[in-house]
Amino acid sequence: MRDQLDVGATLSEVFATYRDQAGVLLPVAFWLFLIVAIVNGLTAGSFSLFWVGIVVGLAIGTLYQGMVVGLVEDIQDGRRDSSVGDLMRFALPVLAPLLGAGVLAGVGIGFGFVLLVVPGLYLATIWAVIAPAIVIERRGVFDAFGRSRQLVRGNGWPVLWTILVAYLITFVAAISLTALANGISNGPLVRIVFNALASTFTAPITALVAAVLYFRLRELRGETPPADSALEQPGDGLS
Repeated sequence: MRDQLDVGATLSEVFATYRDQAGVLLPVAFWLFLIVAIVNGLTAGSFSLFWVGIVVGLAIGTLYQGMVVGLVEDIQDGRRDSSVGDLMRFALPVLAPLLGAGVLAGVGIGFGFVLLVVPGLYLATIWAVIAPAIVIERRGVFDAFGRSRQLVRGNGWPVLWTILVAYLITFVAAISLTALANGISNGPLVRIVFNALASTFTAPITALVAAVLYFRLRELRGETPPADSALEQPGDGLS
Protein backbone atom coordinates (compact mmCIF):
# COMPACT_ATOMS: atom_id res chain seq x y z
CA MET A 1 0.00 0.00 0.00
CA ARG A 2 1.35 3.39 -0.99
CA ASP A 3 2.34 5.73 1.86
CA GLN A 4 -0.07 8.53 2.66
CA LEU A 5 0.82 12.20 2.71
CA ASP A 6 1.62 13.50 6.21
CA VAL A 7 -0.51 16.63 6.60
CA GLY A 8 1.28 17.87 9.74
CA ALA A 9 4.76 17.46 8.26
CA THR A 10 3.65 19.16 5.05
CA LEU A 11 2.31 22.19 6.90
CA SER A 12 5.40 22.33 9.12
CA GLU A 13 7.61 22.54 6.03
CA VAL A 14 5.35 25.22 4.56
CA PHE A 15 5.63 27.50 7.60
CA ALA A 16 9.34 26.84 8.11
CA THR A 17 9.98 27.90 4.51
CA TYR A 18 7.73 30.95 4.94
CA ARG A 19 9.72 32.02 7.99
CA ASP A 20 13.09 31.54 6.32
CA GLN A 21 12.17 33.10 2.96
CA ALA A 22 9.79 35.88 4.00
CA GLY A 23 12.17 38.57 2.76
CA VAL A 24 11.80 37.24 -0.78
CA LEU A 25 8.21 36.01 -0.72
CA LEU A 26 6.48 39.08 0.71
CA PRO A 27 7.66 41.89 -1.65
CA VAL A 28 6.72 39.91 -4.76
CA ALA A 29 3.35 38.99 -3.26
CA PHE A 30 2.58 42.63 -2.45
CA TRP A 31 3.06 43.97 -5.97
CA LEU A 32 1.26 41.08 -7.64
CA PHE A 33 -1.73 41.11 -5.31
CA LEU A 34 -1.97 44.88 -5.35
CA ILE A 35 -3.20 44.35 -8.93
CA VAL A 36 -5.84 41.94 -7.65
CA ALA A 37 -6.89 44.37 -4.90
CA ILE A 38 -7.27 47.19 -7.42
CA VAL A 39 -9.38 45.01 -9.75
CA ASN A 40 -11.56 43.92 -6.82
CA GLY A 41 -11.91 47.53 -5.72
CA LEU A 42 -13.00 48.64 -9.17
CA THR A 43 -15.51 45.80 -9.57
CA ALA A 44 -16.91 45.93 -6.02
CA GLY A 45 -20.71 46.10 -5.96
CA SER A 46 -21.12 44.93 -9.55
CA PHE A 47 -22.51 41.41 -9.80
CA SER A 48 -21.82 41.27 -13.54
CA LEU A 49 -18.11 41.99 -12.90
CA PHE A 50 -17.83 39.75 -9.82
CA TRP A 51 -16.24 36.96 -11.86
CA VAL A 52 -13.56 39.30 -13.18
CA GLY A 53 -12.06 39.69 -9.72
CA ILE A 54 -12.20 35.95 -9.06
CA VAL A 55 -10.54 35.01 -12.35
CA VAL A 56 -7.84 37.70 -12.03
CA GLY A 57 -7.16 36.66 -8.45
CA LEU A 58 -6.77 32.98 -9.29
CA ALA A 59 -4.66 33.73 -12.37
CA ILE A 60 -2.29 35.90 -10.31
CA GLY A 61 -2.32 33.27 -7.57
CA THR A 62 -1.29 30.57 -10.03
CA LEU A 63 1.47 32.82 -11.40
CA TYR A 64 2.74 33.39 -7.86
CA GLN A 65 2.66 29.64 -7.19
CA GLY A 66 4.83 29.21 -10.26
CA MET A 67 7.37 31.63 -8.84
CA VAL A 68 7.38 30.02 -5.42
CA VAL A 69 7.82 26.43 -6.63
CA GLY A 70 11.18 27.36 -8.13
CA LEU A 71 12.27 28.71 -4.77
CA VAL A 72 11.20 25.50 -3.00
CA GLU A 73 13.06 23.41 -5.58
CA ASP A 74 16.23 25.44 -4.94
CA ILE A 75 15.84 24.92 -1.18
CA GLN A 76 15.50 21.17 -1.68
CA ASP A 77 18.64 21.23 -3.82
CA GLY A 78 20.53 23.02 -1.03
CA ARG A 79 20.46 26.53 -2.57
CA ARG A 80 18.86 28.99 -0.15
CA ASP A 81 19.83 32.35 -1.63
CA SER A 82 16.96 32.97 -4.04
CA SER A 83 16.25 36.63 -4.75
CA VAL A 84 13.18 38.54 -5.94
CA GLY A 85 14.68 38.40 -9.42
CA ASP A 86 15.01 34.63 -9.16
CA LEU A 87 11.29 34.28 -8.42
CA MET A 88 10.52 36.17 -11.62
CA ARG A 89 13.02 34.03 -13.54
CA PHE A 90 11.36 30.83 -12.36
CA ALA A 91 7.98 31.79 -13.83
CA LEU A 92 8.73 33.97 -16.88
CA PRO A 93 9.58 31.09 -19.29
CA VAL A 94 6.16 29.56 -18.63
CA LEU A 95 4.20 32.76 -18.03
CA ALA A 96 1.55 32.11 -20.69
CA PRO A 97 0.63 28.56 -19.59
CA LEU A 98 0.65 29.63 -15.94
CA LEU A 99 -1.82 32.43 -16.60
CA GLY A 100 -3.92 30.24 -18.88
CA ALA A 101 -4.10 27.44 -16.33
CA GLY A 102 -4.87 29.94 -13.58
CA VAL A 103 -7.82 31.38 -15.49
CA LEU A 104 -9.22 27.94 -16.39
CA ALA A 105 -8.80 26.66 -12.84
CA GLY A 106 -10.35 29.85 -11.49
CA VAL A 107 -13.43 29.50 -13.66
CA GLY A 108 -13.79 25.79 -12.90
CA ILE A 109 -13.29 26.06 -9.15
CA GLY A 110 -15.44 29.18 -8.96
CA PHE A 111 -18.37 27.42 -10.64
CA GLY A 112 -17.71 24.41 -8.45
CA PHE A 113 -18.13 26.46 -5.29
CA VAL A 114 -21.34 27.97 -6.65
CA LEU A 115 -22.62 24.41 -7.11
CA LEU A 116 -22.97 23.65 -3.39
CA VAL A 117 -19.23 23.99 -2.51
CA VAL A 118 -18.33 20.27 -2.74
CA PRO A 119 -17.50 20.30 -6.48
CA GLY A 120 -15.26 23.32 -5.87
CA LEU A 121 -13.37 21.52 -3.11
CA TYR A 122 -12.99 18.46 -5.32
CA LEU A 123 -11.54 20.50 -8.19
CA ALA A 124 -9.30 22.50 -5.85
CA THR A 125 -7.93 19.18 -4.57
CA ILE A 126 -7.23 17.40 -7.85
CA TRP A 127 -5.84 20.62 -9.38
CA ALA A 128 -3.71 21.48 -6.35
CA VAL A 129 -0.33 21.17 -8.09
CA ILE A 130 -1.02 22.52 -11.58
CA ALA A 131 1.46 25.40 -11.30
CA PRO A 132 4.37 23.24 -10.08
CA ALA A 133 3.74 20.78 -12.92
CA ILE A 134 3.99 23.63 -15.44
CA VAL A 135 7.14 25.15 -13.95
CA ILE A 136 9.12 22.03 -13.04
CA GLU A 137 7.99 19.66 -15.77
CA ARG A 138 7.23 22.24 -18.48
CA ARG A 139 3.77 20.79 -18.96
CA GLY A 140 1.26 22.47 -21.24
CA VAL A 141 -1.93 23.95 -19.83
CA PHE A 142 -4.23 20.94 -20.31
CA ASP A 143 -1.45 18.43 -19.66
CA ALA A 144 -0.80 20.11 -16.29
CA PHE A 145 -4.39 19.49 -15.17
CA GLY A 146 -4.00 15.78 -15.90
CA ARG A 147 -0.58 15.63 -14.25
CA SER A 148 -1.90 17.29 -11.09
CA ARG A 149 -4.75 14.82 -10.93
CA GLN A 150 -2.29 11.95 -11.39
CA LEU A 151 -0.04 13.12 -8.56
CA VAL A 152 -2.94 13.67 -6.14
CA ARG A 153 -4.45 10.26 -6.86
CA GLY A 154 -4.36 8.08 -3.73
CA ASN A 155 -3.77 11.09 -1.46
CA GLY A 156 -6.89 13.10 -2.17
CA TRP A 157 -8.07 13.39 1.42
CA PRO A 158 -4.70 14.41 2.93
CA VAL A 159 -4.29 16.96 0.13
CA LEU A 160 -7.79 18.28 0.83
CA TRP A 161 -7.11 18.64 4.58
CA THR A 162 -3.83 20.44 3.86
CA ILE A 163 -5.59 22.84 1.52
CA LEU A 164 -8.44 23.43 3.98
CA VAL A 165 -6.07 24.28 6.83
CA ALA A 166 -4.24 26.73 4.56
CA TYR A 167 -7.54 28.26 3.40
CA LEU A 168 -8.74 28.60 7.00
CA ILE A 169 -5.57 30.39 8.08
CA THR A 170 -5.67 32.75 5.11
CA PHE A 171 -9.40 33.39 5.63
CA VAL A 172 -8.94 34.34 9.29
CA ALA A 173 -6.01 36.62 8.44
CA ALA A 174 -7.96 38.29 5.62
CA ILE A 175 -11.04 38.84 7.81
CA SER A 176 -8.89 40.32 10.59
CA LEU A 177 -7.19 42.80 8.26
CA THR A 178 -10.51 43.69 6.62
CA ALA A 179 -12.01 44.43 10.03
CA LEU A 180 -8.99 46.59 10.86
CA ALA A 181 -9.39 48.47 7.58
CA ASN A 182 -13.07 49.09 8.27
CA GLY A 183 -12.18 50.37 11.71
CA ILE A 184 -9.77 52.89 10.23
CA SER A 185 -11.82 54.07 7.27
CA ASN A 186 -14.51 52.97 4.85
CA GLY A 187 -12.75 54.61 1.93
CA PRO A 188 -12.08 52.49 -1.17
CA LEU A 189 -8.36 53.32 -1.18
CA VAL A 190 -7.92 52.02 2.37
CA ARG A 191 -9.78 48.83 1.47
CA ILE A 192 -7.57 48.29 -1.57
CA VAL A 193 -4.37 48.76 0.46
CA PHE A 194 -5.48 46.44 3.25
CA ASN A 195 -6.71 43.82 0.77
CA ALA A 196 -3.28 43.93 -0.85
CA LEU A 197 -1.61 43.58 2.55
CA ALA A 198 -3.87 40.66 3.49
CA SER A 199 -2.91 38.84 0.29
CA THR A 200 0.75 39.72 0.81
CA PHE A 201 0.85 37.81 4.09
CA THR A 202 -1.47 34.96 3.07
CA ALA A 203 -0.54 34.24 -0.57
CA PRO A 204 2.85 32.72 0.36
CA ILE A 205 1.01 30.13 2.47
CA THR A 206 -1.17 28.83 -0.36
CA ALA A 207 1.70 29.05 -2.86
CA LEU A 208 4.05 27.14 -0.57
CA VAL A 209 1.35 24.54 0.08
CA ALA A 210 1.14 23.88 -3.68
CA ALA A 211 4.93 23.67 -4.02
CA VAL A 212 5.54 21.47 -0.98
CA LEU A 213 2.61 19.22 -1.89
CA TYR A 214 4.06 18.76 -5.36
CA PHE A 215 7.47 17.60 -4.18
CA ARG A 216 6.04 15.42 -1.40
CA LEU A 217 3.57 13.76 -3.76
CA ARG A 218 6.35 13.08 -6.24
CA GLU A 219 8.44 11.57 -3.47
CA LEU A 220 5.57 9.32 -2.39
CA ARG A 221 5.32 8.08 -5.97
CA GLY A 222 9.04 7.34 -6.05
CA GLU A 223 9.79 10.19 -8.46
CA THR A 224 12.62 12.67 -8.10
CA PRO A 225 12.99 16.03 -9.90
CA PRO A 226 13.64 16.89 -12.60
CA ALA A 227 10.47 15.19 -13.72
CA ASP A 228 10.24 12.75 -16.55
CA SER A 229 7.51 14.27 -18.72
CA ALA A 230 6.76 10.88 -20.21
CA LEU A 231 5.15 9.80 -16.94
CA GLU A 232 1.45 9.87 -17.67
CA GLN A 233 -0.83 7.71 -15.61
CA PRO A 234 -4.20 9.49 -15.39
CA GLY A 235 -6.18 8.61 -12.32
CA ASP A 236 -9.06 9.52 -10.13
CA GLY A 237 -9.27 12.28 -7.59
CA LEU A 238 -10.26 11.73 -3.97
CA SER A 239 -9.31 8.10 -3.53
